[in-house]
Amino acid sequence: MSFRTDLQRARGLGTAKDGTQHWVSQRLTAIALIPLTLAFLYPFVQLLGASGLAVHETYQNPVHALIAIGFFYTTFRHLRLGLQVVIEDYVSSRRARAALLITNALLMRALAVIAVFAVAKIAFSS
Repeated sequence: MSFRTDLQRARGLGTAKDGTQHWVSQRLTAIALIPLTLAFLYPFVQLLGASGLAVHETYQNPVHALIAIGFFYTTFRHLRLGLQVVIEDYVSSRRARAALLITNALLMRALAVIAVFAVAKIAFSS
């Protein structure tokens, strides 16, 4: 007994077997972003209009630096997952979909690395 439709058998397509993991991962990053955003924005808003020296002193504090790193990493992961769903749902051309998925994955990871590097550079500078 097979649960596949005739169309699925003709195309050779089945389940991707990672939909639940993707859904859970996106929900977990969304939940994690709530406290991370609040913890990131609190010192950030206080520093608006402050000198560059004040910003460096604030983010040399390991707690603020780790919160900022966690915020940026989680934000770009959540963004990558969300854009992946949009691309998979609305781009019908296989080549364009594959190119956009690869670009999305590379771009979001690159932006996360750049953001983490920037915070780490501030945190470890003297």
